[in-house]
Amino acid sequence: MPRLLLIKTSSLGDVVHNLPILADIRTHYPDMRFDWVVEESFVDIPALHPAVDQVLPVAIRRWRRDLFSAATWREIATFRRQLRASCYDLVLDSQGLLKSALIALLARGEKHGYDRRSIREPVASLFYGHRHAVSRTLHAVTRNRLLAATALGYPPPSTAPDYGIRAPQQPLPLELPARYVVALHASSRDSKLWPKEHWVELGRTLAATGSPLVLPWGNARERDRAEAIAAQVPHALVLPRLRLAQLATLLSGAWAVVGVDTGLVHLAAALGVPTVALYTDTDPQRTGVLPGRAQSAINLGSIGQIPSPATVLEALDRLTQRSANSPAQ
Repeated sequence: MPRLLLIKTSSLGDVVHNLPILADIRTHYPDMRFDWVVEESFVDIPALHPAVDQVLPVAIRRWRRDLFSAATWREIATFRRQLRASCYDLVLDSQGLLKSALIALLARGEKHGYDRRSIREPVASLFYGHRHAVSRTLHAVTRNRLLAATALGYPPPSTAPDYGIRAPQQPLPLELPARYVVALHASSRDSKLWPKEHWVELGRTLAATGSPLVLPWGNARERDRAEAIAAQVPHALVLPRLRLAQLATLLSGAWAVVGVDTGLVHLAAALGVPTVALYTDTDPQRTGVLPGRAQSAINLGSIGQIPSPATVLEALDRLTQRSANSPAQ
C-alpha cells in the first residue's frame, strides 16, 4: 500500500488549510495512506481525518526555547528515529520553510516541495529533489492542492475543498444551551480583534432570538476579554479552558460560529458549521476561510475595514437559511 508523508507543522489555520489534499490525492490514489508531521500543539487536527494513519508530533517551538538542554536533544533524537522508521513513496513539504525542509531531509522517500519563487524562505527549496512552481497570490488552500496535484501528477482540482474531518463525539465539561453561537473573540494580535462593543451588540441581539453566545479562551488575557463581553450580554457563557479536540466538538455542535482571523475559525469552516469570519487587519482573499462543499462560511471585512454587527447578523441569516435548506452532508 503506497504511503505519503505530509509535512505541515503549524500554525492551526495552516494545518486546517492542508487537509483537503488528502481527499484530492485519494481520488486518484484510493489506496494511499498518510503520516503527518505537525507541531505537538496541533496533533488533534490531522488525527480527525480517517486517512491519516500516524501523526508524528514535533516540538520545534518548544525546543528552540531550550536548545541547550540534554532533554531537548533526547526528544529530537527520538523524533528522528520515529521519522526514519518508515520509508515513504513520497515526502511532501507544503510548509515551505527551512524548518520543514530540514524535516523532509531527514525523512526517507522522494522529496517534493515548492520552488524558490513560490515560498517565503527560498533556501528551503534546496532540500527537495523535486521543486514545483505555485503562485504565491493564490489562497493557501488552493496552493496546497496545486502543489499536491503537481507532485503526484494528477490534474489540478476544480471542486470545492473536501476537508474530510469530523469532530470527536465526546462529553464536554459543561452544560451548553440548546442553540448556541460560538464567539471566537480572541487573537494574538490586537489589530485583528473585533471591538468589544460590537460583540456586545451582536450578543444581545442573538440572545433575544434564543441563540446565546458561548466564549472560549486560551489564556488569562483572553479569559478577561471573554468575561468583559459576557458581563454585558444576557445568557452569555464563558467556557472553561478546553483542549483542541474539545473545541472541535464544541464548534461542531454550534448553531453558528462568529470569529476573528484565527485558526479556530478555519476549523469551524472545515467542520461545515455556518461560520462568519471577521477581518480587520488582514486580507481574506489569500488566507480567509474557504468553505467546503456545503458553502457554509462567509468572510467579512479586510485591512482597515471593520464589519458592523448588522452586517454580521445579515450574513448569519443567509448562512443558517442555506444550512436549513441543504440536504444532510
